[in-house]
Amino acid sequence: MGKTQDYYDKNPKAKAKKLAYDKAYQKKNKAKVNRDRAECTRFRRDNNTYGDGSNMDCSHRNGSLIMERRRTNRARGGAEKR
Repeated sequence: MGKTQDYYDKNPKAKAKKLAYDKAYQKKNKAKVNRDRAECTRFRRDNNTYGDGSNMDCSHRNGSLIMERRRTNRARGGAEKR
């Protein structure tokens, strides 16, 4: 067990505050992720690349959607992304 967990075990008010913050943050982020995924799916269907095995992916770049290789899109950011 780490220092942070020890702190939250000893301070239930702080733990409740953190859990409330985390819940709100994840809910906000989930809505954006779902919206972006839906936009990409619609874009790929319109460009006839959805489900055809072409390894092309949709990417949000500079405020617009573009098609690019799946490997290029998902590798962007490298170790910083994870």
